[in-house]
Amino acid sequence: MTKIPLRRFTARALPIDPLGRVLLLNGFDPNRPDEPFWFTIGGAAEDGETLQEAASRELFEEVGIRAAAEEFSGPYGTGTIEFCWAEYTITQDQTFFALQVDDGADISYEHMEEVEKATTLGHRWWSAEELEGTDEVFFPKDLVTILRKINSAA
Repeated sequence: MTKIPLRRFTARALPIDPLGRVLLLNGFDPNRPDEPFWFTIGGAAEDGETLQEAASRELFEEVGIRAAAEEFSGPYGTGTIEFCWAEYTITQDQTFFALQVDDGADISYEHMEEVEKATTLGHRWWSAEELEGTDEVFFPKDLVTILRKINSAA
């Protein structure tokens, strides 16, 4: 089956709790449900949106945390990746922004798109040490470096 090419410019929102842990989502590609992975919150910027505005919107849509665009710090990393998801082959420019959140932030999937709800298994707060020691798959691969950069700037 031929995949549909898609190019997108994304903001990745990294909520950081008082212990320096990052909130990640666990999910899967609908074409590979037996291969779950952990990933950062975020998505494509919409027309006229800054990347920080996209990070703010995506953070609310994906986990229910409200924050103004100016509350995000960074960027702490940028890069271009290519991957397949569902019927798409995606080329994604991504920029990582951090947001300090209170301990015990309420997480809600209520505002996710239906395909996101159907392919999201859960969430977890991860420390850099836990990410280094896990055998579970997470993206981006350099997340530990990004998380340490955020925590050293805090």
